[in-house]
Order: sequence, then C-alpha cells, then structure tokens
Amino acid sequence: MTVSRSFALALALTLAAAAVQAADVVRIGVVAPLTGPQAHLGKDIENGARLAIDEANAANPTLGGKAVRFEVLAEDDQADPRPATIVGQKLVDAGVKGVVGHLNSGASIPASKIYSDAGVPQMSPASTAILYTRQGFKTTYRVMANDAQQGKALGQAAVKIGRRVAVVDDRTAYGQGLADEVAKAVVAAGGEVVGREFTTDKSTDFTAILTSLKAKKPDVIVFGGMDPQAAPMVRQMRQLGIKATFMGGDGMQSAQFLKLAGSVAEGVIGSSPGLPLEKMPGGGAFTRKFNARFGKIQIYAPFAYDAATVLVAAMRKADSAEPAKYLPELAKLSIDGVIGPISFDQYGDLKQGAVTLYQVKGGQWVPLETMDGQ
Repeated sequence: MTVSRSFALALALTLAAAAVQAADVVRIGVVAPLTGPQAHLGKDIENGARLAIDEANAANPTLGGKAVRFEVLAEDDQADPRPATIVGQKLVDAGVKGVVGHLNSGASIPASKIYSDAGVPQMSPASTAILYTRQGFKTTYRVMANDAQQGKALGQAAVKIGRRVAVVDDRTAYGQGLADEVAKAVVAAGGEVVGREFTTDKSTDFTAILTSLKAKKPDVIVFGGMDPQAAPMVRQMRQLGIKATFMGGDGMQSAQFLKLAGSVAEGVIGSSPGLPLEKMPGGGAFTRKFNARFGKIQIYAPFAYDAATVLVAAMRKADSAEPAKYLPELAKLSIDGVIGPISFDQYGDLKQGAVTLYQVKGGQWVPLETMDGQ
C-alpha cells in the first residue's frame, strides 16, 4: 500500500471515529429477567431489542438535524417486582429515553409508575396483564395481545376438549390474571371450572395440588404461569396417572418448555399472542437474522424487536428523542412490524391482537388455530 493510500485510509477511519464521537447518544433501556429460571426468556427480549437498535444505528440516524447513536442499557429485574422497581429507577436516573420491557406483568406493573412519573415511554414485548395498561398512565404500551384476549382463546379451546376444566396459577400478576380470564371464558362457553388451585413461580413440586385435582376428574387442566413450573407440572401429572389435557399460555409456549418436559410434552396445548413466527409478515427474514447472531428464538424476540423499532420510529416522526415530544407520535403511530401491523388503542394496547393456539406434536410446537383477539 502506498503512503498516500495509507494516509487516506487513516484519515477516513479518523473521520468515521470522530463522527461516532460527535453523535448524540440516545439511551434505550431493556429490562427483563437475565438471571434465574426465566433468563432464557429475558435474553430473548434483550437480543431482539439489540438487533433492532443495531439496525437503527446502521442507518446513520439523525434527530433534530444532529447525528444520534442509540445505546442499549440492559438491566436484570429477576422476574421480581421489587428488583424491577429498583432497576426501573436506575434506568430513569441514567437518562433513558424509552424502555423495552418488562417480561413479567408482575414486574411491569410496579415499574410502570416509575416510568410514568418520569414521563418515559414503556413498550412491553411480553406483559399481558390487563391492569398494566389500565392504570391511567400515558406512557404504557405493549406489542402483544392481553390476557383478556388470550384467556378467552384458551377457555374456549378447553371447553371444546371437555366441559370439566381445572385451573391452576402461580399467583403472579400474569399467572393469576390469565387464569381468571380462562375461568370466565370456560363458564361463558358452557363449561364448568371443577377446581382452582394455586402455587408459586418458584415451586417445582405440585403433587399435592395435582392429587386434589385428580379426584375431581378434569378433562383439561389450564395453567397460568411460566415454563420452569409448567414442565415439572405436566411431568408430575403423568406420574400421577392424570390423563387430562394440559394447557397454558405464552409463558410456557417456549422452546425451553419442550426441552424441560421432554416426551411428556406431547399433546400439550399452549397459546401465544400473535401469529405463528413463520406466518408473521417479517417472520422469515427476522428468524434468519436472529438465528445467525443469537441462535434459536424462544418466544418474545420478534416482539422485543418491534417494541424497540416502534420507539425509534416515534422518535423519528417527532424528530426528537425527548419523551415529551415523541410520546404524542407514539400514540398515533402506525407501522408494519415483524409481527404485522402495529398501532395502539386509547389504552396503549395493540389493536387487532391475534392469539394462536399450538400443540406439541413430534416434539415441536405446531400451530393449530389463530383467533382474532378482539
């Protein structure tokens, strides 16, 4: 290489570095459980959001006529309300302009007040509890169907299998909220709730509650909770000779559930907000990009990708990263995401939130039916 070419290359690199340094940094918080039994789901969210932010930066974004660089600040809420509020305040203090998170409704709900008080928009890719968007906050949004929509789909499907339905939940905001909606839907569809039992999101021994339910001869057992509990629960059901169909929501409709449950997962039915990944308008391209960089998608990565994309799109529309300026644009935004068309109702809920039912067949989640979530 000649001296002149070497000089030109060095100059170009220097100018590029200077441009990066000159860009204003816009911090986006990403918060989910990054340790503990739900860490695989939290990392799914973090990685989906990171992919979106990296792509936004690759487009050399500007806001207000100045170059900007989006930066992810990831925090671990441990799927627990108290740490969720602590890291939520930490993100606010760090000056984030928006938040992608949380995973769990029980984390999103208490943290949402912190973001609301600070005027920072929160876009959850996974929290489905109805209460989350019904607190009167102008900053709470989500990019998936809520528990009313998902619970209705699960309850109606359960009654089609058999009229006698038992419901179990983990007493979290998500689990209990989903279970309550399932129970209402079962009765509305002409079924009977023959038993309600409760556990925790830390338990792994369900023998006592399953023995109680066995005596009530349910046709279906529906669980409101996450995959670390769902897998041992279905395993213990089979060990006790309970032949009822096992069903649950998006918290267990994961690749990790299949791994944890093994062969006893066969025949299990799970629901998940949205279309099947392969039927999402941007699902194919997203899957290829995500798998190449991070590996297998669990559940929430495309929703987290869209959540981050929506925040950036609203900032671009407002030509500002200041929440007070872009929040009005967020409320009226309409874009095409990986998951499909994205726009929000007066509460911050996703309009036209579909719910898909899946069944484990041959060790894989196979789509059965997609229902309109309205």
